[in-house]
Amino acid sequence: MMDRRGFLAAALAGAGTLIARRAAAAVPARAPLARPPLTVYKDPSCGCCKKWVEHMQASGFTVTAHDDSDMDALKDHYGVPSGVRSCHTALVGSYVIEGHVPASDVDRLLKELPTAAGLAVPGMVVGSPGMEGGMAKPYTVVAFQKTGATTTFASHS
Repeated sequence: MMDRRGFLAAALAGAGTLIARRAAAAVPARAPLARPPLTVYKDPSCGCCKKWVEHMQASGFTVTAHDDSDMDALKDHYGVPSGVRSCHTALVGSYVIEGHVPASDVDRLLKELPTAAGLAVPGMVVGSPGMEGGMAKPYTVVAFQKTGATTTFASHS
């Protein structure tokens, strides 16, 4: 038979275990990556831009898309060099994302924070996010400066 002191000790131990389990359940094992919102500017008639927006949303980004019929003026305003231009331009944090850059590369950019104006997939490469279908081609994601200088950031095949 348990005396009063033993009963209280057992009750407190059980309550402590319950509290610890509930606290552990309340904290996710791995907190999701905190990402700044992504703002996309695209031509209203571009279907692949809409697919890239869907790719970014499916990857967990909060995306606001705006239709803009004067994309060249917008790219000029944000300093996107002519040699890296594509169909849409996005802003995330302090960076410009030009074209069909994979979400994983944007995540890496936001983690590493390199000295660059942004990332680009120049042109419209089949097989890049939003450009699925047909025979996929290898492509390179470049980090660019507003001066036009580029370096390879990632390669995809």
